Amino acid sequence: MISRWLIAVSLLLVLLLGAMRLVYVESASFPDRSGAPLLPSTELEQVASLPEPPGNLAVAEDQRIFFTFHPEASPKTNVALWADGEVSPFPSAEWQPGGSEENALNEVLSLRLHNNELWLLDNGRHALNSVRLLAFDINSRELLHSYRFPRDVFPLGAHANDFRISADGRYFFITDASLLARTPALVVYDRVSNSSRRLLQSDASVRAGEFEPVVQGQAMTLFGLFTVNPGVDGIALDDANEWLYFAAVAADELYRIRVADLVDKELPHATLSSRVESLGAKTMTDGMAVDAAGNVYLSDLEHSAIVRRTPDGELQTLLRSVDLRWPDGFSRQGDYLYVTCSALHQVIGHSREEILAAGPYPIYRFSLSRAESYLNP
Repeated sequence: MISRWLIAVSLLLVLLLGAMRLVYVESASFPDRSGAPLLPSTELEQVASLPEPPGNLAVAEDQRIFFTFHPEASPKTNVALWADGEVSPFPSAEWQPGGSEENALNEVLSLRLHNNELWLLDNGRHALNSVRLLAFDINSRELLHSYRFPRDVFPLGAHANDFRISADGRYFFITDASLLARTPALVVYDRVSNSSRRLLQSDASVRAGEFEPVVQGQAMTLFGLFTVNPGVDGIALDDANEWLYFAAVAADELYRIRVADLVDKELPHATLSSRVESLGAKTMTDGMAVDAAGNVYLSDLEHSAIVRRTPDGELQTLLRSVDLRWPDGFSRQGDYLYVTCSALHQVIGHSREEILAAGPYPIYRFSLSRAESYLNP
């Protein structure tokens, strides 16, 4: 989730990690779990048009959209703000990768809002540099918090991919998709104790699935040598902060675990693993979110769709459109679910010129209440 730079780095990591095989190829086809869309595609409202592909996003109450330009496109601006129809670097140009700020960002894919704090997950370029969590005030743009993860929590080759924040702002739940090292795990950061733990490493629930992603006709295997198939990636937290949902992109099942179990430092690994619940079949999923009723929203990147899993386990295809080019990051704000389209099948392994030519890249939203009115007239 691989630009030309990342292809070179991946070959370097082959040598550095030792345990990683040079050839990693999956060829099995993922089960087609799509259906006829229940909502017309006109329910997708475009709220931003960007020159480069977005990664993840976080939407403030005043509708300001904070987002990342996806690192795989090698953007000059990594973290940005969309407001009044314009893009600006956030918190400033100096903080962008390569900027003059002493502690400038290395590479950010995911970001989340808690109150007026914008939290950035700097994955350190697959942990070549230390992985960090940083928080900025969305109004003053002042740095509020910074935490550098120990190497045993995010080792070399890790990929700090996405995260969620507990309602009280204390706990951060992070996925290590581990695309290169292939030792995926969940990470929990406790803001109060300023400490972090690596959990469920290589557990069945976090491992990459045995399927090759194929998006709008593009098979995601590079040069016949490397399949873009990360481990645990999507993550969502319910409104009650009782359950954390998670899954690998090409895994066949959706999982959840109680938050109380994840934050229990005394719980042995085997016990924690036994408390992971499989919820059954899912789509090939990148973005993930949960609404107030307990419905889990899943991107279906192979079918350019957004799917809803109801609390009783039914998969409903809500929206489907060729314009949903690799639906990626989800952010729920008020009555709306926002979604980025990263078009990674037109980014990974492509030149900078090809990436720009495939633009513009949209951010969409749709109304959850209007969707409910279609489903339950």
